[in-house]
Amino acid sequence: MIRQIPVLRVCISCRKTYDRKNLLKITKDYTQGIMLQKGMGRSAYICKSKKCYSDSKIKKKLQKALKTSLEPEFVEIFEKEITSYNNYPH
Repeated sequence: MIRQIPVLRVCISCRKTYDRKNLLKITKDYTQGIMLQKGMGRSAYICKSKKCYSDSKIKKKLQKALKTSLEPEFVEIFEKEITSYNNYPH
């Protein structure tokens, strides 16, 4: 049986490496805009620790990682998604 290697990604806030399943994926799709947890294109990942997703500079880091400006509608959806997380210790 072939053992699969976990896909590792870096959190844009704390710069630690995690398995992709444990991260929130934000993707800039060239046709559909910015999406959460799906899509293909330039992506940024944020771990589920409260320290990272409540970082005061997270919007700036997202804009830099995705190479785009964030619309206010996306920021509202992003904040609602983040508040649904429990406090994951890392």
